[in-house]
Amino acid sequence: MCSIMGWCSSYADKELFEQGFAATVSRGPDCSRIMETEDGILGFHRLAIMGLTPEGMQPFCLDGDMVVCNGEIYGFQKLREQLADKYTFASDSDCELLLPLWREYGTDMFAMLDAEFACVIYDAHNHEFIAARDPIGIRPLYYGYDDKGGIVFASEAKNLTKICAHIMPFPPGYYYRDGYFVQYNNIAAAPMTLPDDVETACKNIREKLVAGVEKRLVSDAKVGFLLSGGLDSSLVCAIAAKKSDKPIRTFAIGMDIDAIDLKYARQVADYIGSEHTEVIISKQDVLDALETVIHLLGTYDITTIRASIGMYLVCKAIHEQTDIRVLLTGEISDELFGYKYTDFAPDADAFQQESEKRIRELHMYDVLRADRCISVNSLEARVPFGDLDFVKYVMELDPAIKMNVYNKGKYLLRHAFEGDWLPEEILWREKAAFSDAVGHSMVDDLKEYAEGCYTDAEFEERRQAYTHAQPFTKESLLYREIFEKYYPGQSEMVVDFWMPNKEWDGCNVNDPSARVLSNYGASGE
Repeated sequence: MCSIMGWCSSYADKELFEQGFAATVSRGPDCSRIMETEDGILGFHRLAIMGLTPEGMQPFCLDGDMVVCNGEIYGFQKLREQLADKYTFASDSDCELLLPLWREYGTDMFAMLDAEFACVIYDAHNHEFIAARDPIGIRPLYYGYDDKGGIVFASEAKNLTKICAHIMPFPPGYYYRDGYFVQYNNIAAAPMTLPDDVETACKNIREKLVAGVEKRLVSDAKVGFLLSGGLDSSLVCAIAAKKSDKPIRTFAIGMDIDAIDLKYARQVADYIGSEHTEVIISKQDVLDALETVIHLLGTYDITTIRASIGMYLVCKAIHEQTDIRVLLTGEISDELFGYKYTDFAPDADAFQQESEKRIRELHMYDVLRADRCISVNSLEARVPFGDLDFVKYVMELDPAIKMNVYNKGKYLLRHAFEGDWLPEEILWREKAAFSDAVGHSMVDDLKEYAEGCYTDAEFEERRQAYTHAQPFTKESLLYREIFEKYYPGQSEMVVDFWMPNKEWDGCNVNDPSARVLSNYGASGE
């Protein structure tokens, strides 16, 4: 996945930089390098994915300028061909072209990239630092200020806890220059509504998602797939299986007593002919992993933590038992096509506004989960549903055809892949949340454990210590207290708890699981 850090001040403390940067070496265990300039320090931990030779090591340098980037730039070969007359490239790394792009286009370059990325550029000629992040925030980036006012950027908040008093996520779709954050791509906003009817929309959805998967199969390192048995990950795997010349490798996880989705994942794997592995976990595995997961995530959010435990443990097994370096996942489909709770949206405008809100905040929830659970195990996450062309198109569709007016959630996505992509039973099966699908008992075990940590009186007293995102259940208090142990006073890194829209009828619930909604139906079967 790689880890980057940039302390943009001539007063930067190298020893303190090294201490902070060491916290994320698992993101890039292959090689590490720290380079000092007269204006600050840049650091890079490498996970070699594209351009595996030593020449692909960062920071890349060009006549004194430097860049560190955690990213995948899709179609970079075409950009490099356009630059080849003026620049010589020493590696096969996609990120090497960033400095030539900076020279040619300045900050306009960021809108040109079809990429998942976070980067920090040092312009030696102007003695300035520039940072940027992809429009969805698939690659992480945080920032804070040192005690002299110098800005510091890093892949994770844990890099900054000893340097910055207040840490915040770098806003997706923005770049930073001269003390200002400037938006270059607001992908959540739909500037126009397309006139496409259902059949046209489904044809384009299929073609664009297939393209999004296909481009993410390109890697110099080995690629694997997380397969929950739900619609989203199953579609990613089905597309990849059709586009690969040999069986893909899929991985599923479930509890030892009531894993809902293991049988469905196995059914998909058999249908697409993948080499399939199941990881089975117990209640004790879940409880043992809880504090580790909260530390690696840097969140107190209930939904994110629940869903991360299974993902962390399956990725840990992949890291320990295989030579796979890249994982494709199914995140970002729900935000585009709807959750169980968006069935309660009062009208199309409300559905669209909720979708825009979720896309803007994704980097604090599901995208954060995928990044941390995968990267802490020295793997790279790729998210086909986050393909920029795909997201832009779906967001511009008329929300009236995206709403559940078909008595089946995510109808457009399902209808788009009717045919021989997946078994009918999988294609039309109701959604179960990943944390629930790992096994209903997992969430129940976590709640039971939290209930035993506090009396009712202790819960009421201790939750009052927090004004921002105040815990409202014993489970949420437990998570918050573990979070504060590692990130004291940094709760504003996450805007609030991920919860259904309480303003809608049927959604004023006290638990984020879809299990508490009246329309959950057969999702957990």
